[in-house]
Amino acid sequence: MVAKYGSIALPQTLAQKIIAHASGQETVTPGEIVVAKVDLAMIHDSGGPRRVKPILDHLGTNVWDPDSVVVVTDHYVPVFNNETRAIQKLTREWVAAQNIGAFYDQMGICHVVVPENGHLAPGMFVVGGDSHSPTGGAFGAYMFGIGATEMAGVLATGEIWIKVPETILVDWSGTLQHMVTAKDMMLHACGQLGMDGGGYQAVEYTGNVITDLNMQDRMTLSNMTAELGGQAGLIAPDKTTAAYIKDAGGPEIDVSLWQTSAGATLGAHHMFDADSLIPQVAAPHSPANTQPIDTFKEVKTDIAYIGACTGAKLSDLRMAAQILKGRSLRSKLLVAPSSKADQEKATDEGLMAIFEDAGATILPNSCGICAGYGADRLDEDVTCISSTARNFQGRMGANSSQVYLGSPFTVAASAITGRITDPREFGDLK
Repeated sequence: MVAKYGSIALPQTLAQKIIAHASGQETVTPGEIVVAKVDLAMIHDSGGPRRVKPILDHLGTNVWDPDSVVVVTDHYVPVFNNETRAIQKLTREWVAAQNIGAFYDQMGICHVVVPENGHLAPGMFVVGGDSHSPTGGAFGAYMFGIGATEMAGVLATGEIWIKVPETILVDWSGTLQHMVTAKDMMLHACGQLGMDGGGYQAVEYTGNVITDLNMQDRMTLSNMTAELGGQAGLIAPDKTTAAYIKDAGGPEIDVSLWQTSAGATLGAHHMFDADSLIPQVAAPHSPANTQPIDTFKEVKTDIAYIGACTGAKLSDLRMAAQILKGRSLRSKLLVAPSSKADQEKATDEGLMAIFEDAGATILPNSCGICAGYGADRLDEDVTCISSTARNFQGRMGANSSQVYLGSPFTVAASAITGRITDPREFGDLK
């Protein structure tokens, strides 16, 4: 898609192409404000029906298209008091009243459940009621998080206004070392660019390293665009994308339609070298506090947590199991697979048995302590190494708790030694 002004052709970024399509225009320009039609709206139990129902009731309207709404219960799972029980009951009743068919009740975290059920495809314009909604960008969809008031407007009208963003290109070249992962890439980017490095613009990840990643690792990159401060985290679709979507029951796609055109104007272009990257760790209380793992080798850990949409997908569980197989723990290990489907696959592959044999505690398929919910929140003065995306003070429990972030490899290695440990110390694993 090319914008034409007189005889001058102006190429468009992937973000511009998707927004132009959603707004019914041939082209759009960064800074322009347009009204876009929403292809899909995703909400969960925390910020969903309990927030939007009163607004829609006040307006006297229902959702604009029940087939374009997905609802997932993942935050208040399992219920642990009367309040959360009431929230889940309200969610189920509202879904039934609105005739919403795509309802995933206690099936896992929304950012994993939605794509694994074939709801996302390249070129889609999608909103989600959660800050980590940029995960959908891994599929070439423009997906971003909005608040409950905006979501109520979308549910009532099927539209939302958006200021067309500039695109920040994050370009990874080279080759990742053994046991260096997409999580390490994102932690490094957060450390280098800061939490406003995305400038609430569209971030697009590119380069041969990105092409070599599987879809779940790409989801980690797009997910943590929120930690860079970006609105959307896009990866142009390719044959890997098409194969995943087909396997998930989604449509056949033409990946050539949704690519950033050569010569498109960028807001910034950041170059990163995978050859020199080693495992990374973020210190409390920000993902921007990232340094190479050796900086933290003296930090002792009480708890190791493999969980959340960023750190407990099937690909993440495979990483952790490689380290843990046949070994015992010095730190308490909590494992919360990000979806029921991924846990079932992990069980079939023998991964869950590895975790159990090591002495891990298996938690429900939910956001859990990553979002600060449930009975397993961190106690006072606990030090935790976690595969989650965020380590803000008090987010996962007591304000005095200290949360360090690392890859699943790093979390598993640290659980074995009782200190933050470079997983490459277990270099015999292939």
